[in-house]
Amino acid sequence: MHPNQIYRAADAARNLIFARERGFGVVTIGGDDEPLASHIPFLIDAAGERLEAHIVRSNPIWRRLRAGPARALVAISGPDGYVSPDWYGEPDLMPTWNYVAVHLKGELRLADQAGLRAHLAALSATFETRLAPKAPWTLEKMEPEALQRMMRMIAPVEMRVDAVEGTWKFSQNKSDAARAGAADGVENAGLGAETAALASLMRAPPV
Repeated sequence: MHPNQIYRAADAARNLIFARERGFGVVTIGGDDEPLASHIPFLIDAAGERLEAHIVRSNPIWRRLRAGPARALVAISGPDGYVSPDWYGEPDLMPTWNYVAVHLKGELRLADQAGLRAHLAALSATFETRLAPKAPWTLEKMEPEALQRMMRMIAPVEMRVDAVEGTWKFSQNKSDAARAGAADGVENAGLGAETAALASLMRAPPV
C-alpha cells in the first residue's frame, strides 16, 4: 500500500465493495523457497469476513496448503493509468501513475471438497448475472461425467479476512483544478474503458 495517507481515505467497507465487485485478484503466500502467487476469481461474503475461491491441484499453492493453513495476501487491482504532467496545467510537476488497489489479508486454507460444487455454482451465477439479458450458464449445462472430471482437478480454498487496506491514488496531492485537468487528460487520451473509469474516480476521490 502507498505510504501517503492522502491516498488511503477509503474505509474498509468501500474497499470490500470494490474487491467484491472486481472479483478477481492475485493470492500470494510464502513458499518454502520463494513466494507463491496465483491469479484467481473469488467471492466475498456479505460480512466481508470470508473469501472463497478454488485452485487447480497442480498449483504449488495447493501443495503448500496440504501441509496446513498459511498467511496470505490477496491483491485486487482496479482502473489505472499514466498521468502526463502536461494535463495538470501547472509547472514543475512529474509524471505519475494513478490507480486503485485493495489488499486483503488473512489465513488461507483448503476448504471442504464437498462444498466445491456449491462454490462453483455461486461463482458462475455471480458473474453470469452481470451479462444480462443473456440467459445464465449453469453447471447443469455440463454432462455430469465431464463436470466430475473437472472438479477432481481443482480444490476449494477459503480465507478468513482479518485485514483490509486500500490505495486510491488519484492525484489528491494536487490542487482541485490540476486534478480535474489530469482527469480530462486521462479521459481524452481515449485509451479505453478502464482509463475512462479512472478519470471518473479522479473527479470524485474518497475523502
